[in-house]
Amino acid sequence: MTHTVRVNVNGIAVERTVESRHLLVHFLREACGLTGTHVGCDTSLCGACTVLLDGRAVKSCTIFAVQCDGRQVATVESLAQGEALHPLQEAFRECHGLQCGFCTPGMLMTSMQILDRPSPPARDEIVHALKGNLCRCTGYTHIVDAIEYAGRQRAGGR
Repeated sequence: MTHTVRVNVNGIAVERTVESRHLLVHFLREACGLTGTHVGCDTSLCGACTVLLDGRAVKSCTIFAVQCDGRQVATVESLAQGEALHPLQEAFRECHGLQCGFCTPGMLMTSMQILDRPSPPARDEIVHALKGNLCRCTGYTHIVDAIEYAGRQRAGGR
């Protein structure tokens, strides 16, 4: 069975016809051509496919595209503005928060939700929030450092 889905993806209205079983991660990659959202494990364990759905970090391999009808989706492609990196991306670069880069899109999108609060998150809050995102390269220290750095920068350098 197919359905017409209307989704706002990175600020752009997208309308596509999809099968009921079509996952959001595949909708983004195939129907929208947004390949920054990675398919890592197909079991919802790694978090490489994390996007923001109506501002909440979700694993796009656990959601059907039809469930997103009328909703807002933000992918990693929404962060940079042209050649200018988002401050969180700058923080990952500055603090060496990436290595191979495969987990980075999911880490960034999860981090966006972590940073969407009035005060910078504590280190233990960051660690807890990243529990659903796996990195096989860095050992997480630099990723957590980058998110702390971005939180301080956002709060005015305190």
